[in-house]
Amino acid sequence: MSSTRNSASSAAPLPDRFDVCGVTPDGAAWLASAGTYPRSTLTLWEERPTAPVVLPCGSAFDIVNVPAIFGRRMLDRLWDEGPGSGPVAVHRGRMLLFSAPGTAQRLPSLLEWEEWGAGSSGESGRVHAIPPLLCHGVGDAVTVPALSPVAHLTSRWLVAPDTRHPWLPGPEILVWAAVRAARTAASAAVRISIFPPADQDAKVYDVSRRR
Repeated sequence: MSSTRNSASSAAPLPDRFDVCGVTPDGAAWLASAGTYPRSTLTLWEERPTAPVVLPCGSAFDIVNVPAIFGRRMLDRLWDEGPGSGPVAVHRGRMLLFSAPGTAQRLPSLLEWEEWGAGSSGESGRVHAIPPLLCHGVGDAVTVPALSPVAHLTSRWLVAPDTRHPWLPGPEILVWAAVRAARTAASAAVRISIFPPADQDAKVYDVSRRR
């Protein structure tokens, strides 16, 4: 498993298990290997380490693109109950989960199967709570954040690549995380709904005045 699971930052509000310090040389080499001309990509990064780069998917990695809040729930499940995650980035309010090649092709069908199975057991709400997951694989390209953190940019690393051979979750693991993230969201909604807001016009009786 990749050492991206190691702690590398205590920057709030992210948990300290996430590495927001930037990409290591080995991590940069892995990212560059996704492109047709890895050396050119590395040369560009040497000259402009704060520049984001567009890389193709399907060879070194696939990308599962999810809404940021739901993505954080998935990450919580992966780290607290599962095997951890591979590199993770945020881009324009979406979370990019780097996954094993082939995930983009298989994940949608697994989600459909999970929804069908949940519906047959009367638990369709758990899957319907999963927002649409955008899968980027062969033929797609994504913008990855700069190697070095840049405060004003909307792209940044949550778990930065730090090895030439990172461990990447496959479609089965991501389905597992998505289902549990949906359950967590549903449970939170139930907890909130059973505690209605206090009646602002209600009178409060001060028991300390009783004699």
